[in-house]
Amino acid sequence: METVSAEVVVVGGGPAGLTSAIALAEAGIKTALVSARPRSPDNRTTALLAGSVQALTTLGVWDICRTQAAPLQVLRIIDDTRRLLRAPEVCFDAREIGLDAFGFNIENGHLIAAMETRARGLPALALVADEAVEVVVEHEKITVECNGASIEARLVIGADGRNSLCRSAAAIARDSRRYPQTALTFNIRHSRPHGDAATEFHTQAGPFTLVPLPGLRSSLVFVVDPTEAPRLAALSDVEISAEIERRSHSILGRLEVEPGRGVFPLVVEVARAFGAHRAVLIGEAAHVLPPIGAQGLNLGLRDAATIAELAVAAHRDGRDPGSPELTARYEHMRRADVMSRSLAVDLLNRSLLSDFLPWQAARGLGLFLTERLAPLRRAAMREGIAPAASQPRLMRGEAL
Repeated sequence: METVSAEVVVVGGGPAGLTSAIALAEAGIKTALVSARPRSPDNRTTALLAGSVQALTTLGVWDICRTQAAPLQVLRIIDDTRRLLRAPEVCFDAREIGLDAFGFNIENGHLIAAMETRARGLPALALVADEAVEVVVEHEKITVECNGASIEARLVIGADGRNSLCRSAAAIARDSRRYPQTALTFNIRHSRPHGDAATEFHTQAGPFTLVPLPGLRSSLVFVVDPTEAPRLAALSDVEISAEIERRSHSILGRLEVEPGRGVFPLVVEVARAFGAHRAVLIGEAAHVLPPIGAQGLNLGLRDAATIAELAVAAHRDGRDPGSPELTARYEHMRRADVMSRSLAVDLLNRSLLSDFLPWQAARGLGLFLTERLAPLRRAAMREGIAPAASQPRLMRGEAL
């Protein structure tokens, strides 16, 4: 079995794992990325907010895939609950806060391909196309055992998803809560232009969100009651296209779903620690959020940028990147951002599900004030795309 030595090993080849590996290797840190080839294509999309786009630009990734992404210039929120107390329609325009766009929506396949292209050009990055089967924690090092290789390092970055091997090896527990909701995901073609505007219908079952893709295409996250999900998932392409068109009130004209549907239950999961025993967790290994407000992956990219920043600083100062001090510092830097975003998503989702009139009134009042008060609306937009208290250097366009 081949043995590979590195300063840092990243387990998981999704966007968060690739971002951390690229950032470390670009700074000259000897890094290994362990990622088995996916068994099936990833048909999902990612809405990258402005800070994430800035980080990918700084790392030399964005120019590779920019033409395959659609700008998100406007966000419309429409109350489609048909309840007694309904909120007004709210429109957020990126130009109001001096931006051309809040971010960009891109298919995960294009984003990961661009990241892999950039990764292959970095001499300090070893790409191990293998499955991690065991992570062994020792006092001075950590070892990732694969089917055909063994990688030794001083720090492991767990970007290996909800069932994280790295989290288990570090003996980190997680808190989990399931919602009475299921999300269906589609990519669709439509006859009317989207105008670079995302539209989020708030329904009694949850959000129904259309997000632009290049051309006459959009992605859809469609949250429904779990009892309804099997029926919808079983519909033919023609039938589900008609159903989506009806629920979207035909704002994009005639619709046609593309191959590759996703179905998954909505949960919130947060690790009780984001770092311990020479391991740190990023992305869904650390936190899983419902697909509301484009917070999940953007949180993961901030995780990746933060640990890269800390590890690069430790390397340059001759310090151990897997020390308890560094993992504790990472925990301190990421906890408030993750918990505040989790709380915001949870409150919004619960306000949609609740029939309790005071909840509905509070939600309606909040959206009414946001729609009427420009300073409040601008503050909400700025905090939504670039949280003031959690902007790693990469998100500010600064190289590590």
